[in-house]
Amino acid sequence: MSAQASPSDAYILGVGLTQFLKPRRTREYPELGYEAAVKALIDAKVNYDQVQQVIACYCYGDTTCGQRIAYNLGMTGCPVLNVNNACATGSTGLHTARRLIQGGLVDCALIVGFEQMRPGSIKSVWDDRPSPLGPSTKLMEDTFGKCDAPRNAQYFGNAGQEYMQKYGAKPEDFAEIARVSHEHSRKNPYAQFRQAYSLDDILKSTPVYGPLTKLQCSPTSDGAAAAVMVSQRFLDARPSLKSQAILIAGQALLTDGPEVYSGSAIDLVGFQMSRDAARLALQEAGVCIQDIKVCELHDCFSTNELLLLDALEFSKPGKAHEMVRRGDITYEGQGPVVNPSGGLISKGHPLGATGIAQCAELTWQLRGWANNRLVPGVDVALQHNLGLGGAVVVTIYKRADGQVSNPVSDEEVKHVSGLGYNPAVEAHYIRPQDGERVRSKSKSHDYPLRGVNDKLASRL
Repeated sequence: MSAQASPSDAYILGVGLTQFLKPRRTREYPELGYEAAVKALIDAKVNYDQVQQVIACYCYGDTTCGQRIAYNLGMTGCPVLNVNNACATGSTGLHTARRLIQGGLVDCALIVGFEQMRPGSIKSVWDDRPSPLGPSTKLMEDTFGKCDAPRNAQYFGNAGQEYMQKYGAKPEDFAEIARVSHEHSRKNPYAQFRQAYSLDDILKSTPVYGPLTKLQCSPTSDGAAAAVMVSQRFLDARPSLKSQAILIAGQALLTDGPEVYSGSAIDLVGFQMSRDAARLALQEAGVCIQDIKVCELHDCFSTNELLLLDALEFSKPGKAHEMVRRGDITYEGQGPVVNPSGGLISKGHPLGATGIAQCAELTWQLRGWANNRLVPGVDVALQHNLGLGGAVVVTIYKRADGQVSNPVSDEEVKHVSGLGYNPAVEAHYIRPQDGERVRSKSKSHDYPLRGVNDKLASRL
């Protein structure tokens, strides 16, 4: 153990992603979750027999969807915890795993997030009971009026309008954020949309609500992401893996304070809880916001990314739009590179997978594997994941070896990834034999896996 390491430290040792897809039932959640989990286990050089806790993260599905996926990996009796915390579900799973590791209860956890969604804007499937967002929605409607536009677009569109009125931002500033996100996504093989658009294209796309147009809104998506998280003790027993391990240096999960009902549209979308969580996570990590050169932010709508630049204190109060205008959110700018993955707007937003996909991108950035979109010289990264209703998780990552990121060639990654290619820049299906490498050697059954393997074989 190094001088700075703590026995309660937790590390991301492996990550895995599927491509994010339009929700058309072309792939279903058991196959998606299995693929992401297999990739993460291979990356971590871990067999399912070593996993002591599975945390399954999803919003749409029945109660034991996590077991449906885990049984494909083995039937070892490993406990499976199913988590739902709105759009912050994936990061809530990461936070839960870290708490278990910090408490000494677990040395190796598998966190898998997945979603199989329906086309169109997000809607509740529970129309026979009060909505958890009921008070917030009533306040929004009483303050800003009722509208037929998608509810979430109203929340974030109203917040964007308020920011324009208070600080002088313009619709072009929000559109520029979307333009950058779409530009970044061209280099992410997992992104649902990989097409660049001009500022004019974005401004002239279908109006949705307020300053928001269609190309400024994250889509519903099918997809999965997974991560293997381990303890300091687990990592110390495998020193050869330290160079790929990413330390969770700071993390905070918070819910709303009373200001959410202040009548401000900005407060209503969690501005203060995002600020508070960022301050707590940065303090725990022993870094300041100026140390962050790359981040993945919850840009469910372009207006929210602009708000977050202010909330997380990347900009001075009320000056986030000036930061955008200077080009400070992309490569060659003066601020952090925001959402090199393309963010939710372009990469897609399968709710349960989103937070873990953000983790995967930052893991690849810190390792230097994301060599086609790398932010070089990075030793610390920030992740922000938000759910209305409400929850926010801010996570600070550092390399375990104390080094900074430099590009690692595809050839080098090919030899260490275990997959035979660089998963940060290439997206492939897994093969049935990949699953056999990480499935339990002691307790497993082929019956639940039969349909999944048939589908995987047909795709190859």
